[in-house]
Amino acid sequence: MSNENAARRDGFGTRAVHAGLDPDPVYGSVIPPIHQTSTYAQARPGEFFEDYDYARSANPTRAALERALGDLESGTAVSFSSGLAAEHALLTVACETGSHVVMPADLYGGTYRLVDKVMSRWGLRYDLVDQTDLAALERAVTDETRLIWVETPTNPRLSVVDIAAVVARKRNALVAVDNTFATPVNQVPIELGADFTVHSATKYLGGHSDVVGGVVVARDEQWYEQLRFIQNAGGAVPGPFDCFLVHRGLRTLHLRMEAHARSAAAVVEMLRTIPDVSEIAWPGFSGMVSFRHPRAAEIATATRLFTLAESLGGVESLIELPQAMTHQSVEGSTAAVPADLVRLSCGVEDPADLVADLHQALSG
Repeated sequence: MSNENAARRDGFGTRAVHAGLDPDPVYGSVIPPIHQTSTYAQARPGEFFEDYDYARSANPTRAALERALGDLESGTAVSFSSGLAAEHALLTVACETGSHVVMPADLYGGTYRLVDKVMSRWGLRYDLVDQTDLAALERAVTDETRLIWVETPTNPRLSVVDIAAVVARKRNALVAVDNTFATPVNQVPIELGADFTVHSATKYLGGHSDVVGGVVVARDEQWYEQLRFIQNAGGAVPGPFDCFLVHRGLRTLHLRMEAHARSAAAVVEMLRTIPDVSEIAWPGFSGMVSFRHPRAAEIATATRLFTLAESLGGVESLIELPQAMTHQSVEGSTAAVPADLVRLSCGVEDPADLVADLHQALSG
């Protein structure tokens, strides 16, 4: 049995700690060096080691991260400078002028903006559908649909979509799943039949609010090669230090996701006791919680531990109002978000402290 196949038998935590990390062959350092370089010496014109002729095309630190991400998401990974750069690359590869895409009716504002304001100018057509309603999804997907874009849990309402059920209704379409909120700790979309998994690595994968990055993981080698071509041709590549930071984050992902979920569970239990709180949403995993409250804006500025800020998935807790912050681009569409919706990213602080902080803000 090969070492690769043996590693596949290891548990997720073991793989998260070791994936993509081979000790430095020269000095033996357990963590490989950061290859902070823009180019590589060539023995003769056009003669170089593996793919390493220019750092946009390849970098050993980036390659290590991509091996790790591919292992954890059961495919082959291509990394990008942001989550939206990853989404743009996937749409560019999977679609062409006139292609039809089915997207969720509840989705990240940046994804909607990319498709509605940028890609539609080049002829991309789309429909927004509540993908928890499988009958509605089935009606929206036609033989001409090229791509079904899935978020689960959705952003910001945290609806859970049945990936396998979507795949069963895809007809001729490809299926891509934004796995940012769940992470491979909680679901592996490719193992459920999806063709692609997408992440904003800025969020839980990096986990420390100190890096911006994205990744597409492909089931099929041909799609991987096309994504690699776009990565090089488009040039939206992450820098070596960014790759190092995300790779470092992966090593504690399983531990952090358990802590995030404990925090969220405690917060949700408290929210259920507050009379004016409604539509509490938590998928039962991850640290993402949303709820509605008539004093949403006041609450968002009254917390001490929950920082009022965009983004999510870091070790520190964040609070935001999507309608005014991350989802302004969906205003006027069927994906519009109510002004009284609060989204929490529960961090890994002591859950009791988070509960007390949010409770005093709600009681103010």
